Amino acid sequence: MTARKIGLVLGPFAFALTVFTAPPAGMSEGAWLVAGLVMWMAAWWMTEAIPLTATALLPFVVLPLGGVMNARDTASAYYAPILFLLLGGAFIALAIERTGLHRRLSLAILKTIGTSGGQSRLLLAFMISAAILSMLISNTSTTLIMMPMALAVLSGGGLVAEDHEGMSGALPMGIAFAASIGGLGTIVGSPTNGIAVALLDDMIGLKISFADWMFFGIPIVILGVPLAAFLISKVQNLATHPFDMAAARQSIDDHKPWSSAEKRLVPIIAITFLLWMSRRWIEPYLPENSWTDGTIAIIASLALFLLPDGSGRPLLKWEEADRAPWGVIMMFGGGLALAAGMQASGLADWLGNALLPLEVVPLIVIALAIVAMVVLVTEFASNVATASAIIPVVASLAAALGLGEQAILLAMPAALAASWGFILPAGTGPNAIAWSTGRLRIGRLVKAGFLLDLVGIFLIVGMVWVIAAVA
Repeated sequence: MTARKIGLVLGPFAFALTVFTAPPAGMSEGAWLVAGLVMWMAAWWMTEAIPLTATALLPFVVLPLGGVMNARDTASAYYAPILFLLLGGAFIALAIERTGLHRRLSLAILKTIGTSGGQSRLLLAFMISAAILSMLISNTSTTLIMMPMALAVLSGGGLVAEDHEGMSGALPMGIAFAASIGGLGTIVGSPTNGIAVALLDDMIGLKISFADWMFFGIPIVILGVPLAAFLISKVQNLATHPFDMAAARQSIDDHKPWSSAEKRLVPIIAITFLLWMSRRWIEPYLPENSWTDGTIAIIASLALFLLPDGSGRPLLKWEEADRAPWGVIMMFGGGLALAAGMQASGLADWLGNALLPLEVVPLIVIALAIVAMVVLVTEFASNVATASAIIPVVASLAAALGLGEQAILLAMPAALAASWGFILPAGTGPNAIAWSTGRLRIGRLVKAGFLLDLVGIFLIVGMVWVIAAVA
């Protein structure tokens, strides 16, 4: 029996138990019902028993029929202002892909860093390029963009598809790992980031702006990418496998002039990032709660539809924009609705009180344990599903411990850890793409991924705690 079939049965069965049995002491019937819904959605999300977005619709059925929230309030819970940040970020990413600016950025970085030095330098150049791109567009799209370039370099260096040693396996693996790490740098870098931010704001009032996220995320990317490159170099034994660097350098040389569309898109992206970073200084001069990261993203998106690209068409057409990840946005809403049900039923408070015995444990130990758990779960479940299921529990724990502003010490590591999974070929989109090249050996992918997972637990917690201390 497959995991999918087990999850398909286990989820509704867990919910049925809460319908036909009495709740634990101190828990209301509504909270017990929502606990069943949490188990149902977690089982379906983590085994992908049905499409993840379809599972996100369950709260709209269960919460009103269970008397926890009415249909209008449940529908409202599917919305959050940060949704527009994700949507606007998706439109910007699609414009980058449409104009070819992503390739321009990649080649510029590769020429700057990767056209001199040895194999390790070239590997690091590709990984830095992938990480930077992944801050702007999805990690899967980044990997799809970078992988053909990497394969061309490998072929130019004389490595055939059957090679698994040295750079042949290191470059695809490095791109995959760096794309996932780079997504931690900005809120729009990965859907899990936005989901975590919205859930934390909704449940405990912890507000994390675009600039705040980058303040924590960028240092982890800066340290994580070279760390991953080092581990991959050791696992793939780059030092003992020669590679024709001269031929490889020629394969990434490019002399195409900048198109008018690329030239016009760069200022829009630059201004958007400038506004995101300066939001807290502009906000006091505008009506309260009117100038948000999502507002800025939508203004940039409207500019894409309005401004011509120099060839008689706008920078982005709706037919192109309609490729935005609508399913992810709906799943994002499902997580918010589930969190709202946990709050309205009292389940969040009950969970927090149940976890109170942890207050005798040092907070940093709790943070390490939570991050280790999230990293483990995200190896077997989608990153979005992991964030949607675990962040509400972390928020409840932070509230019960009365952490206040210190909630960031638990919440931020958990949010970042939801995208830190590198072991399995099917664990992430980038890993699957790298595996599809046929150049990876499973043993080496698992070894490199396990080492990076292990070190990442301490890296994430350590960096968040250090940055929070000096902020």
